[in-house]
Amino acid sequence: MTKETIAMHWINGEWVDSNPHRESIDPATYQVIGSYADGGVEVAAAAIAAARRAFETTEWKRDASLRARVLEELAASFERHTDSLVEQLALENGKVRPEASLEVNMVPSKLCYYAALARVERGHSGTPRPDVLSIVLREPMGVAGIIVPWNSPVVLMIRSLAPALAAGATVVIKMPGQTAQTNALTAKVMSEAPSLPRGVINLFSELGAEGSKQLVASPAVPVISFTGSTATGRAISAVGAQYLKRFGLELGGKTPHLVFDDANIDAALPVLEKSLTVFAGQFCMTGSRLLVQRAVANQVRKKLANRLLDLKVGPASDPRSDMGPLIDKPNVARVDHAVEEAIAQGARIVVRGGPIVEGELARGAFYRPTLLEVDDPHLDIVQKETFGPVLTMQVFDTEAEAISLANDSEYGLSAGIWTRDIQRSFRVARELQSGTVWINDWAKVYDEFEEGGYRQSGLGRLNGVAAIDDFIEYKHITLSTAD
Repeated sequence: MTKETIAMHWINGEWVDSNPHRESIDPATYQVIGSYADGGVEVAAAAIAAARRAFETTEWKRDASLRARVLEELAASFERHTDSLVEQLALENGKVRPEASLEVNMVPSKLCYYAALARVERGHSGTPRPDVLSIVLREPMGVAGIIVPWNSPVVLMIRSLAPALAAGATVVIKMPGQTAQTNALTAKVMSEAPSLPRGVINLFSELGAEGSKQLVASPAVPVISFTGSTATGRAISAVGAQYLKRFGLELGGKTPHLVFDDANIDAALPVLEKSLTVFAGQFCMTGSRLLVQRAVANQVRKKLANRLLDLKVGPASDPRSDMGPLIDKPNVARVDHAVEEAIAQGARIVVRGGPIVEGELARGAFYRPTLLEVDDPHLDIVQKETFGPVLTMQVFDTEAEAISLANDSEYGLSAGIWTRDIQRSFRVARELQSGTVWINDWAKVYDEFEEGGYRQSGLGRLNGVAAIDDFIEYKHITLSTAD
């Protein structure tokens, strides 16, 4: 960047400024940590033009070897800059350092995996009749728009970018303004890939949504990869439908944990706690619904409550912190309002966390985790994504009831099953309407295996071989060999 004090956009291989400039905030202290150029329609249009030009005038879309080499160079660059990325992410996003490290360290392997897929990408051929030769080519769709959320901006950007590049697409990435300093550092890391052609990757930061709308509405961007809320996913799908755009959507979730009476409770409790508090509950796979069989309900309730009460909330700068702040104070107010409404509607308090309003932490966006017990599965606190450290507990008696409660949701992103009965674990997993099911575990994601949502939790898949399909068109070429 030519202006070290301002985090700028990276378009066509150059640092680009724009107005207005906004302040970047440390959510743990609300101190200003920098400023950034806030993008919009003009910035998005320039990025689209650069990506379109790179797609049409370079060998990127045709040269799989080049794409694989660039992906490997990107992986090496991210490895070199791991420490600085972790520090910046922890400061600006609020994640405690082990969680920031987890996010950043997931990046190189994803890039290497898709480098390998780029090298083995193949179409197929055949002879449907003796005098006919048919060839099917897999070709990139063109410019891909990638819209990234603020909760895990580095890895969720790479999760879409890597398969797009492997497929041969050029990209425009809209990053969230809340993490603009991290975004600029990420762009700098990517700029160090020596073989990357200008304009193949373009990145801008934006607090609002005007640039995102430009990506969705532009006929020059045939495919959109979006991670965010279900409501926004529906809205952009409606706009993009007029151009029959391809959408890859990972949307909201309301992950249930089904704890059966034969589960290893002591082994489950630390994982249940972390599934609520990782990223301060600002995670699409947050374990926000706890379904417990009646025989062990009292034990789970008491022990989990004690763990949540003992949890140390604090800034990432304190190595003793178990959970960092939310992204900002408006989100603290939003989460607490949802809790108050649930209590008014009949939810019973097991642990009443809430905003920290006294002491040093009161300056930041801190929120202690909350555990509520509910009988009515249709309360908003059960049905709607809270995106904060709030857990509801429901008691069930039978396996069939547990499955019914787990599936009583518009979401279907992920679920966890806790039991020592191997037959039950697979039997229940088959019945859950969810894209990912963990057995005696949580949040295990692998580069080689697809993830994504059923129902209102998404469309398409990320990770694995299937992720490339969002960015690919199939072309059938047939030749008659007869005279």
